[in-house]
Amino acid sequence: MNAYVPILVLGALGAAFAVFSVVTAALVGPKRYNRAKLDAYECGVEPTPQPAGGGRFPVKYYLTAMLFIIFDIEIVFLYPWAVQFDSLGMFGLVQMLVFVGLIGVAYAYDWRRGGLEWD
Repeated sequence: MNAYVPILVLGALGAAFAVFSVVTAALVGPKRYNRAKLDAYECGVEPTPQPAGGGRFPVKYYLTAMLFIIFDIEIVFLYPWAVQFDSLGMFGLVQMLVFVGLIGVAYAYDWRRGGLEWD
């Protein structure tokens, strides 16, 4: 249990700092509210009524979002592999080439479906 004490202390300090920052900003920050600040930000375009259910989005938005998630997962696996590259040898190199190849397949699929072309 003694090994976890520094981690718990660090977590408590981080949580205390977060709470302190939010409370201090609420107490000390300026309170000059007006109608324009309280309105929803719509970047100058008047919002149009949406159908019930939110309407339909093209699939390319979802494909691009999934592509970003896949590349994030790739980075999570590439960093430890790069650190342990020497000890993994040829097996590690082949496995990473297969992994990067599968990522390339996902990228090519999204590219062919038009997910990277914006109108």
